[in-house]
Amino acid sequence: MKKLTLLTTLALLGTAAHAQYSETGQNKNYISTGMPILIISPDGISSGMGDVGVATMPDAYSAHWNNAKFAFIENSAGISTTYTPWLRNLNVGDMNLLYLGGYYRINDRSTAAASLTYFTLGDIDHRDEDGNLVGNLHPNEFAFDATYALKLNDNLSLGATGRFMRSDLTNGQTISDGSGNTATKAANSLAADIGLYYQKTIDKQQEFALGAFISNLGAKLSYSDDDNDKEFIPANLRLGGRYTNRLDDYNKISVMLDANKLLVPTPPYTKDGVDYPSRYANNWSEYNSIGVVQGAFQSFMDAPGGMSEELQEIQLSVGAEYWYAETFAVRAGYFYEHENKGGRQYASIGVGVRYSYFSGDFSYLIPTTTISTNPLSNTMRISIGLDLKPTK
Repeated sequence: MKKLTLLTTLALLGTAAHAQYSETGQNKNYISTGMPILIISPDGISSGMGDVGVATMPDAYSAHWNNAKFAFIENSAGISTTYTPWLRNLNVGDMNLLYLGGYYRINDRSTAAASLTYFTLGDIDHRDEDGNLVGNLHPNEFAFDATYALKLNDNLSLGATGRFMRSDLTNGQTISDGSGNTATKAANSLAADIGLYYQKTIDKQQEFALGAFISNLGAKLSYSDDDNDKEFIPANLRLGGRYTNRLDDYNKISVMLDANKLLVPTPPYTKDGVDYPSRYANNWSEYNSIGVVQGAFQSFMDAPGGMSEELQEIQLSVGAEYWYAETFAVRAGYFYEHENKGGRQYASIGVGVRYSYFSGDFSYLIPTTTISTNPLSNTMRISIGLDLKPTK
């Protein structure tokens, strides 16, 4: 299952580092997890600003970025959806990521929300070692979550989310990996998120916000009956802030910064044919025995290269947004991930429109790495939404 899971991860993320891995043969020490769709930006707003989101203005996509933001949402109810064609630069036209989310403000202090994330890899021919067609696969994954957010006071809120997820990569096919045949199954898991959001008005023109969000803390995924072959889901810590300045009655600008880290232990790996010294040497059995909570704590201190490598595991996002008359928005941002930990480095741009109850947002990703065929090229997201304003 390791080979199958790795290949699926490459297809899902399409990161620069993964492309570099296949071109140069270098073994980068990135952290691989099951269901990476759980940390892929689902909307055309934050993705247009370098994937910032933990302290951006509350919206229908807050369940992904920081569930506590829902408590400060101004509208009474809303629903949004996003369509993301995936890996279009690799000519795989049937891969898509779909997201649907909605919220309902219960009262002035609390909000409930729910969302569905669905990813399909399209149709894949399953062939045996001799190249004979033995079946047609329709790999897909989805996650459904429910959220409750509560204002603790006029400036601080808390959010909690429960999530069910299902990853069906093989449709129950028997997979041959060279050492034998493995009967596979769909993997199911449960996870939880918790978030904090602080929003403070400085004066009539200025506002700042801070956010902290732990997501996808839950059970490992198992694609077979082998208890020693389970995948961590992408438990994640996100911290960040926002500063907003309303320049006048028509113009508003915000700048944002996020720091992001997977709460998953660094796996053992081999570099240039030699086992790289680490907590687990090259012992997958010991690595697979790590519990989810234990792994989250160990993720801050188990990188083979010590603290310098731990710092490489932090991803940074910076973004800016300009609004004119709360009707038209222009966005830009940058995302950075160290080359040894995935190597995703890209700029992004986006626009947004609000008219009456309706909204539309678009983002486009521009890779800044030098890989000749970058699978991230031409990644775009299209979001549409409907928000009901509160009755007076």
